[in-house]
Amino acid sequence: MIIAGEQDVTAAALAVMERTSDPRLRQIMVSLVKHLHGFVRDVRLTEREFRDATALIAELGKLSTDTHNEVVLMAGSLGVSPLVCLLNNGDQGNTETDQSLLGPFWRLNSPRVENGGSIVRSETPGAPLFVSGRVVDKDARPVAGAEVDVWHASPVGLYENQDPGQTDMNLRGKFMTDQDGRFAFRSVMMVGYPIPTNGVVGRLLEAQSRHPYRPAHLHALIFKPGFKVLISQVYDPNDPHIDSDVQFGVTQALIGKFVRHETPHPAASEVPTPWYSLDHTYRLEAGEAVLPRPPIK
Repeated sequence: MIIAGEQDVTAAALAVMERTSDPRLRQIMVSLVKHLHGFVRDVRLTEREFRDATALIAELGKLSTDTHNEVVLMAGSLGVSPLVCLLNNGDQGNTETDQSLLGPFWRLNSPRVENGGSIVRSETPGAPLFVSGRVVDKDARPVAGAEVDVWHASPVGLYENQDPGQTDMNLRGKFMTDQDGRFAFRSVMMVGYPIPTNGVVGRLLEAQSRHPYRPAHLHALIFKPGFKVLISQVYDPNDPHIDSDVQFGVTQALIGKFVRHETPHPAASEVPTPWYSLDHTYRLEAGEAVLPRPPIK
């Protein structure tokens, strides 16, 4: 098609997209062109703004490394990640779900730990945390033999891949649920933390006068054939940023019960006070067990 005016550009692009052989890809590309061209017209995007936008996209890629994923960070900061999650879980967004954001810090090969063991691998000051979890199906029946991969930030707000002072795989571990669907481990109480702001995402937050903080949370990825992989986060309701997560990830179903204890631990008298406990149930949905692509190595 010889382009006679701006409307012809959209028509020509749509005609090409319609020739895509794969039905799902065709649906996605046709909709993408319609919305993308509509966006350009809606804001009357200038040539300079277009060049700036393409430079930002290129910068997102350049900033993504083996230890940091700026693209995933941006997706969360725009609310895209939580939207995709909620649309694809909980009966296609109609009911509550334990699914949440994967985030940019999951690693594939965290070490296996026996139930009740510790995931603290280097000196990590902080109040002791004892976690007891249970994995069930949609009918609340226990799921035995599920692999539970957990990870969280340190009490200074850094994951171990961000902090050279922490041992590799500190505050990460894999557990196997017992016949009652239970697993347990010991760690230290996490805190909320700012996401990295030295890149494109940081400049966006500054331009919008937004804070960069995520409320304190515990990550879990649960794998068991016959179930959709559960990617979950459990949030501390006492965190000051529980209502304003920079990644829009907090839902009512993900609020945990982190209990502060001022009395000695009943089974471990050497544990200093205060110490914390978390007892949480994770609910799996039926589906195909497919692990996500790790955002970092």
